[in-house]
Amino acid sequence: MKDKPVLGNNIREITSFAARTKLKRPLIGANIAAGFPSPAQDYIEKSIDLNEQLISHPAATFFVRVEGDSMNGSGIFDNDVLIVDRALEAVDGCVIVAVLNSEFTVKRLRIRKDCWSLLPSNPAFPEIIITEDTDFSVWGVVTYCLHKL
Repeated sequence: MKDKPVLGNNIREITSFAARTKLKRPLIGANIAAGFPSPAQDYIEKSIDLNEQLISHPAATFFVRVEGDSMNGSGIFDNDVLIVDRALEAVDGCVIVAVLNSEFTVKRLRIRKDCWSLLPSNPAFPEIIITEDTDFSVWGVVTYCLHKL
């Protein structure tokens, strides 16, 4: 039996996207300085819909909750919510949700001429080389990460 690679980040839950309502919020037209405060109400330019802003392919978009810390260096932390678009093509350097040996994981995809691998962004976790014998598929491309500050 083959050893399972150390994944580090698993997916805690998967939720589908349902655009039932518009979610329009005010967009401030001025750049926000990290210095002297100004009254934002004077600068409201228009409203934006977060669904339109964050979701390009509603039927192919899912939310996943992350569990683990192998992607901390990319700003993806335990309990964050990722927006995953299954309609996008996975290319070298993008962050993906993959199915690896029947488990979901989130990693950065590295594509070389003769080799694909999954890269964590925490040095405590090893690179995972994808071989012919690896049970592997790209489930979707991560487009946004949501977390509290």
